[in-house]
Amino acid sequence: MAIPTVDPARYAEQLADKQAYVEQMFADFAPPGLEVYPSPASHYRQRCEFRIWHEDDDLFYAMFEVDPDNPKQKRVIRLDQFAVASERINELMPQLRDAFLASDVLRRRLFQVEFLTTLSGEALVTLIYHRPLDDAWEEQARALEAELDIMIIGRSRKQRLVLSRDHVWERLEVDGRTLHYQQVENSFTQPNAHICQTMLSWAREVTAGRQQEDLVELYCGNGNFTIALAENFRRVLATEISRTSVASANVNLEANGINNAHVARMSAEEFALALKGEKAGRRVAEMGLDDYRFTTVLVDPPRAGLDEQSCEQLSEYAQIVYISCNPVTLADNLAQLTKTHQIERFALFDQFPFTHHCECGVLLTRRSA
Repeated sequence: MAIPTVDPARYAEQLADKQAYVEQMFADFAPPGLEVYPSPASHYRQRCEFRIWHEDDDLFYAMFEVDPDNPKQKRVIRLDQFAVASERINELMPQLRDAFLASDVLRRRLFQVEFLTTLSGEALVTLIYHRPLDDAWEEQARALEAELDIMIIGRSRKQRLVLSRDHVWERLEVDGRTLHYQQVENSFTQPNAHICQTMLSWAREVTAGRQQEDLVELYCGNGNFTIALAENFRRVLATEISRTSVASANVNLEANGINNAHVARMSAEEFALALKGEKAGRRVAEMGLDDYRFTTVLVDPPRAGLDEQSCEQLSEYAQIVYISCNPVTLADNLAQLTKTHQIERFALFDQFPFTHHCECGVLLTRRSA
């Protein structure tokens, strides 16, 4: 793994390289012009994690980089600041390090620090140790919370001490509306909040005008897209397998006053069986599938993309919105999906500047018979 070298002066150049890469990879599909959405050139990532490296009486934040001359070896890279991370994280990095150096209780066998921040400056910091946490640790950690205006969670083997709360509240501005999201420690959230706002706006635009139809969403996470798209549809049914994410999604529906969406804890595979009438039970009954008129499906799968059976399931909908974090698996899936659908919109969201990662959005509509 290479640690990104952030050079704002070269941002346009790196984005142009990504655009060329994506356009070349998908040229055989003859998509419409690629819509390119840039990120801030630095301080764009709201969550980060660092190892803590101890050397004699010193300690520092560290990441690891594979030695190109010896791939089996990893080099320790000291980080006093990290231009990838949010300004709030960069503000806290030296303040926390000073606190660790000043306190044996806080520094002893400290292994890792994880940051979760928001655009408004909320900060949740998880301190991970290779020792049990005691009353002395909790007393000093609470004092540090108050001093730095942060929230702290302490973790060690079989321990998780939440001193204030285990989540932050992110507020995203999307098309003139403020959307509120509970983001829980150690669960997935979009790391680049600026690009997330852009993605949500794009998804709203490509699904506009369907208030008499219903949306089904797979891999909904904490309701990121669910919240933003609910007003575009009569009803929304979203599915997610993570218990923590489902709980957050329901909290977020209530926080945003969304009353036309239901989140079911169910895998995409289980949901496919439920649609076919091959799976029953309480969770299926609660969904009330017979009451929906699905025309649109939104899918935001893991990097592995979708298997052949899942693509077959998507092809049954008139409109597909596919959000992808991996162009390679997206291309594989489009090879199957474009047999029944055509690409109407194609977007590149620069979620991770100065890395090879590309986030894409595709709108597909069913081909005429």
